[in-house]
Amino acid sequence: MASNTGSDVPNAQMRAPAGIPPHVQLIQMGVAIWPARAVYAAAELGIADLLANGPREVQEIACQTGTHVRSLSRLMRALASCGIVDEIQPGLFTTTALGDALRDGAPGAARATILTIAGSWQWKAWDHFLHALRTGQSGVEAAFGKDLFGFLSGEPVHSARFNDAMVGMHGAVAPAVVAAYDFSRFRSLVDVGGGKGALLAEILTAHPHMTGILFDLPDTEKHARDYIAASGLEARCAFCAGDFFDHLPSGHDALVLAHVLHDWTDDDAVAILRKCREAMPAEGRLLIVEAVLPDGNAPHHGKLMDLLMLTVTGGVERSQDQFSQILAQAGFRLGCVHPTTTHQSIIEAFPCDQG
Repeated sequence: MASNTGSDVPNAQMRAPAGIPPHVQLIQMGVAIWPARAVYAAAELGIADLLANGPREVQEIACQTGTHVRSLSRLMRALASCGIVDEIQPGLFTTTALGDALRDGAPGAARATILTIAGSWQWKAWDHFLHALRTGQSGVEAAFGKDLFGFLSGEPVHSARFNDAMVGMHGAVAPAVVAAYDFSRFRSLVDVGGGKGALLAEILTAHPHMTGILFDLPDTEKHARDYIAASGLEARCAFCAGDFFDHLPSGHDALVLAHVLHDWTDDDAVAILRKCREAMPAEGRLLIVEAVLPDGNAPHHGKLMDLLMLTVTGGVERSQDQFSQILAQAGFRLGCVHPTTTHQSIIEAFPCDQG
């Protein structure tokens, strides 16, 4: 498979530059928690939004955020050292271009992504990482007594941020997928578990002859309809609420599963794929957009993301062989893996009885 030249999320430093002693490399990995918590605090407190209209004294920021002035000064100093804010004179701070990206609603959804990935509820899940390693049960289940989507269904704020974080994590994927695969052969497709509809909107915008259905849980409907309307696609894109373990819209040329299967165990993934097969016409096509892990010791961000899946969703990132196995169990054969300019690939599959 061709190597990827782009990235849908920032890469963790998986291989250190030559010359750094081994013990320093290990310690650098461990102290990554420090900037992670600093940027999380900045996001949670809304620092970038408070500075949107110009510089502010730290005392004023502390008053607005309900924080201890001296302690907040220490956070602001750390953020300045990371390039997120700029201390233009003692105790007076403004944002930088990097910090501006942390505003609520800024392009790329960095704030929602950080509040999700580095936020308090995921932190609680990571408290149970060793438990996940020992038992296979996700850290979310151990922490909250329910799986990820059960937890999010009762937490509307976290759920909305989670959906926005999918844009932040995978924002570069939609245009890369459209560039890497020829969708023009299809008249209609279903984006299964498509969230707000970013990928489907990208596909339909590029191919005006197509129509699409965005299929997801009922609690995503309002955000999805708003996104579809903002994209000017109401005439060609419908939202259908449902559960992909129960049924899927049938009779469409293609079904897309983007960043869905990695949230689930193999047994659950096979169950989802079987529902896809039931809904698919004989000449249909299944397109899975996910990381395809390389074999051996080759670095790949998905190998670390896989630990997030273990801890938070209970799911798994997979290799090409592993995709082939679960597809076969559901009545599909793997056709081709199309690389994109991100870490994600397009796995093209056909019904086994298709010539």
